[in-house]
Amino acid sequence: MSASLFIIFFVFAFLGVPIAVALLAAAIVPLYFFTTTAMTVVPQRVFVSMDSFSLMALPFFMIAGGLMAEGGVSRRLVNFANSIVGGLPGGLAIVAFVASAFMGAISGSATATVIAIGSIVVPAMIEAGYDKRFAVTTCSVAGFLGTIIPPSIPMVTYSVTTGASTGDVFSGGIIPGCILVVLMSIWSFSYGKRHVKTNFKFSLYEVFRTFIKAIWSLLMPLIILGGIYGGIFTPTEAAAVACLYGLLVGFFIYRELTLKKLYKVMKDSVVSASMVMFIVAAAAAFGFVMTKASIPVKMSNWIISITDSKILLLLLINLLLLFIGTFMETNAAILIVAPIFIPICEAFGIDLVHFGVMMIVNLSIGIVTPPLGVNLFVGAKLIEGLTVKDVINRHLFIYIGLALIGLLIITFVEGTVLFLPNLVK
Repeated sequence: MSASLFIIFFVFAFLGVPIAVALLAAAIVPLYFFTTTAMTVVPQRVFVSMDSFSLMALPFFMIAGGLMAEGGVSRRLVNFANSIVGGLPGGLAIVAFVASAFMGAISGSATATVIAIGSIVVPAMIEAGYDKRFAVTTCSVAGFLGTIIPPSIPMVTYSVTTGASTGDVFSGGIIPGCILVVLMSIWSFSYGKRHVKTNFKFSLYEVFRTFIKAIWSLLMPLIILGGIYGGIFTPTEAAAVACLYGLLVGFFIYRELTLKKLYKVMKDSVVSASMVMFIVAAAAAFGFVMTKASIPVKMSNWIISITDSKILLLLLINLLLLFIGTFMETNAAILIVAPIFIPICEAFGIDLVHFGVMMIVNLSIGIVTPPLGVNLFVGAKLIEGLTVKDVINRHLFIYIGLALIGLLIITFVEGTVLFLPNLVK
């Protein structure tokens, strides 16, 4: 039963069948042939999994991110980031990472961050003398910060799946996100110093001016996290408040949001949310069959029997998650893998918030790792005539190497994740 569950899923996935359909097929076939369970349990599990107040945060955060992106937020964030670090060697490349961190705090999506920031920064980098392949690779990699800096859609998925506090996971991602920004900026700085000259000069007045223009954008994550930790509203209610805030900023403050743009945001958000919710529903049926086959317990016992070293265990988990992240959609990977690792975390005393951020960083690195790195395909579309092969270059692998260094810091220094949640509490 266990073998057929995973064989069917991987065969379907590698054939190009949508992940949700592959999950449903992998759940239905073993359940039908190897158990006497009534098949009505599958639609029941599918419905119950989606009938969740917490999961309503997903479409709301998607809509909020879309409203802010279409409402002129990304340009103001880029200008603000440029006023701070634009004068450094490789300044515009560093701007891509800083602005993507800001944008990640609004959109919660890696691909949305690539499009919103890359469409502005890439042309500016090329005009300033950066190699176009370096420019596109930099913005493609920077986009993965969208899933690490809160609010993050994968963080909501992880919290719903494991029962970990959404607010704690959100705040736990802030320092790791900043660590990754600094590490990525090292190569940008090095490249810029050797290849690009800049006449940009730092100005406190310019920082203040761009900050005033961007302040309404920067307030949104503060409202979300402040409201959650202040007990004013739940994460789901925070997402709804973020939508209302996005409407007010887009229509009445920046005045760049139109009814046509609003329709586009709603349509795109509905499509994206439907895809994610379909995966959530299918993963619930898949998880039910996994539990029935005792796979989480068996996997936990097997891994525990291999080693009693927490350090070795974390290294093994990181390797497995990095591999999974290269070929599986982030939310689907969380829904499938997280329940397997919960018993292991409990056995080794690993904090679920720390593990959750570690898992999301792992899977986010997969978003920019060949052969199926989604951000690479999105980034290649930023310049006409560019292909994914152009984005896969030495700059990409240097960035991935720096991200892996950050992952090791996050994995073995728990304080990088748990400091802020503990401080707030």
